[in-house]
Amino acid sequence: MRTSTSEKLRALIDAEARRAGFEAVAVTRPDAIPLAPARLAEFVSDGFHGSMEWIAKTLERRAEPSTLWPEVRSIIVLAMNYGPDRDPRDVLAKPDRGAISVYAQNRDYHDVMKGRLKEIAGKIVARAGGDVKVFVDTAPVMEKPLAEAAGLGWQGKHTNLVSRAHGSWLFLGTIFTTAELEPDKAEIDHCGSCRACLDVCPTDAFPAPYRLDARRCISYLTIENKGPIPHEFREKIGNRIYGCDDCLTACPWNKFASAASEVKLAARDDLREPPLSELLALDEAGFRSFFSGSPIKRIGHDRFIRNVLIAAGNSSDASLTPIVRRLLHDGSPLVRGAAIWALSRLLSDREFGDLAATASKTETDAAVREEWLAALAVKAD
Repeated sequence: MRTSTSEKLRALIDAEARRAGFEAVAVTRPDAIPLAPARLAEFVSDGFHGSMEWIAKTLERRAEPSTLWPEVRSIIVLAMNYGPDRDPRDVLAKPDRGAISVYAQNRDYHDVMKGRLKEIAGKIVARAGGDVKVFVDTAPVMEKPLAEAAGLGWQGKHTNLVSRAHGSWLFLGTIFTTAELEPDKAEIDHCGSCRACLDVCPTDAFPAPYRLDARRCISYLTIENKGPIPHEFREKIGNRIYGCDDCLTACPWNKFASAASEVKLAARDDLREPPLSELLALDEAGFRSFFSGSPIKRIGHDRFIRNVLIAAGNSSDASLTPIVRRLLHDGSPLVRGAAIWALSRLLSDREFGDLAATASKTETDAAVREEWLAALAVKAD
């Protein structure tokens, strides 16, 4: 039986994907996610996207791949396993340490994946001609619905992709191509009656199965949110200083997932359970140096220290008090406000009252003054 040109191209793609370290690769059509536009529109209309205005602004292009690039004929979806070699929730029992989401414990996956995708895309053009475009999360592409349509997994009740082979631990990237490729069969939902991911969420971010209110999600609050973390979530955040893996880790399909196979995706030892005391001591230059090449660097020093201060306030570790007090004089109102809340939890009522009597009088920022008033009101109750 003669092998068609399309089949030969697909064999090449599969071989190159394996060589580049991708655990799974599949193909779908640009029109394969007809339900996605309405679901995305509902997400935005309900305000669940919070301050992520780029989602609303790119709604049309995000929901319809051919609007993003009319010439696309096939979409290749590739997945890279970043499964941890231990339970990421173990660090939650160590309040003097920071909990960093598994995906952010090493190099920025955008950098790791994009170069490899470009290599594969180049091989496709060399073999079949035409044109290609490579996307890794930063463009308005709905990778998870496309991955489901391509058969790599299904969107679980936590809205993340779940694979029967890799659980919830997958980075996704796409190659849009003008080549005509045979699409793979879509995956079906295997969640059944399980609610593990929904029930484990510390902030009740899921108003219903398959629906996420990002405004309540710890990943959103510690990464995308640029302002103070709302008071109602501060205790619930615990020591999670960048993202949250609880819903991913709780998924029972993870029993089939192995740790990441590529050395470049293995966690940095100094980011597994970093001491809060060391993180609080990072100035702007130290932050940039310590998180060089990490996705954490993108949120900036002030937002990161805000997160660490929330963890410090939840730590009950009085040894952190001196460094937190120094941060009352930080140049960022965001940092000063979080330091106030942390000290209100670390100091006795009398100590905090004495501090407020002097320090609050020199504060000029209205939002930070509100933090003093709110903390004093809680202490008074």
